[in-house]
Amino acid sequence: MPDTLHRADLVVRHGSVVDGTGAPRFPADVAVSSGKIVAVGQLEDVEAREELDASGLVVSPGFIDLHSHGDLILAWPSEQRLVLLEGRLAQGITTEIVGNCGLGAAPLFGDGPSLLPEINGWMSPERFAWSWRGLGDYFSHLERVGLPLNVGALVPHGPIRLGAMGLISGEPQTASLSTMESELDAALDAGAFGLSAGLIYPPGMYTATDELVFLARRVSRTGGLFTCHVRGSSETLLLAVGELLDIGRRAEVHVHHSHAEAVGQSHWEKLESFLEDEEAARREGLRVSFDMFPYAVAATMMLAIYPPWSLEGGLPQLLERLRDPAVRKRIQQDIDTIAPAWPPWQEGGWPHNLVRAVGWDRILISTVGSQDNREAEGLSLEELGRRKGTSPFDAISDLMIEENGNVGQFVLDISGEDGLERLISHPQCAFITDANDYGKGKPHPAAYGSFPRILGHYVRERSLLGLEDAVRRMTSLPAGILGLPDRGRLRPGAWADMAIFDPARVIDRATLSEPRLKPEGIEAVFVNGDLVWRDGAPAGRLPGRILRRS
Repeated sequence: MPDTLHRADLVVRHGSVVDGTGAPRFPADVAVSSGKIVAVGQLEDVEAREELDASGLVVSPGFIDLHSHGDLILAWPSEQRLVLLEGRLAQGITTEIVGNCGLGAAPLFGDGPSLLPEINGWMSPERFAWSWRGLGDYFSHLERVGLPLNVGALVPHGPIRLGAMGLISGEPQTASLSTMESELDAALDAGAFGLSAGLIYPPGMYTATDELVFLARRVSRTGGLFTCHVRGSSETLLLAVGELLDIGRRAEVHVHHSHAEAVGQSHWEKLESFLEDEEAARREGLRVSFDMFPYAVAATMMLAIYPPWSLEGGLPQLLERLRDPAVRKRIQQDIDTIAPAWPPWQEGGWPHNLVRAVGWDRILISTVGSQDNREAEGLSLEELGRRKGTSPFDAISDLMIEENGNVGQFVLDISGEDGLERLISHPQCAFITDANDYGKGKPHPAAYGSFPRILGHYVRERSLLGLEDAVRRMTSLPAGILGLPDRGRLRPGAWADMAIFDPARVIDRATLSEPRLKPEGIEAVFVNGDLVWRDGAPAGRLPGRILRRS
């Protein structure tokens, strides 16, 4: 404790400090002034304007969610957005990273203003005017509307490719590649932590490895990272992970495997193999990291069930193709017959046929855009077909037309419980949500429960990992991946992002059927020294900051 410290803005007293490093917990007080931690220890002589008694509770760094799709929730100019963000604060998240899976709202140029709102419709509460162009403009917009938590961003590959050459397959011409390079550089200069790609979504699915290596080299020059929703998580899983490692070697860049998973029961056995491949790459000196969400179900847009060629040109073109009986028949035939093969970006290829991986009965409708089809939410595509008296393909394609493509899905059979536990047990695995509440339909339960689920179910009930290690993988591990030296640890000089929870009670409550149930046991949350959550309710403050890579 500094000799001169006699007063502080806040002292959290009598807690059990888990400092984020993985070290054993210890009893201590935590003093905060001007948004930063100024002392950790026995601070009986320190007076404070505000005190919080944490007796019987754990005091830890606030949790860092490396993988959010809250890009448009955060930007929504409506007071309602704060209600939709409560699930973040309720589970102790104090920092989240947007721009994941090659999807995002900036930069916005070329064909982006017309195509991106359609593509991103599934992760937007409603249509609203996008007032930004570059990532810096987007950051300024977020600062104007105010943030309850800290936000950083990756540069999504999708918008820069789409803006430079439209939503088409094939390799970029020299001019297009130059435009992508300059837009990426501008976003990195604005403070992005790296580049993300989503290689099962358009336009990432059309992109060859060489293009990704070229762009990843630009990221390497800044010391940032390249994150990837890999090319496939079923038939091509091991090849897709191999591609990610190849990009890391050729571009000499830190590569990060987003939401590591195996989709479909017949592919669960591949989990151990790709973990071994990534560990071998670490031994040779490659910087490799990964994350996962602790659920055997994933959420994404319904667009993802359709073959790549049918998505060229954007959502309106897909819907036109589904209206044409001959083209519609060809789409159905491809879903029924095409197995992903390598390289999937070539003409006729497909990185990840979700229906083939899990079946029509293992894909559920999570959200629809209108009230007219609300009864479809929660149904599997097979059940929808039975109710409509038609095939699952025709039923969901008709629904896509009626909803103008604004349909979300849950995919079951993700990794299996044994596979989840194998990933959770890995010491290099960071934990994420990969989920947000968009105010319509049913969000993924991770939007309200991911971090408490780790602490309650997998730490306390399953004893799969220790509490100190779990907190490390929610705090200092993701902070290290991003390059945030002053977040993710409880130590003097760090920003005072803190989660205070009861280790005997903390647990998730959200389920697929009731996904908005808030967790129990998260007693208080601080962002930059300001209280944002206390006793099950938000404090109504907006102390969050834009985090930029320096």
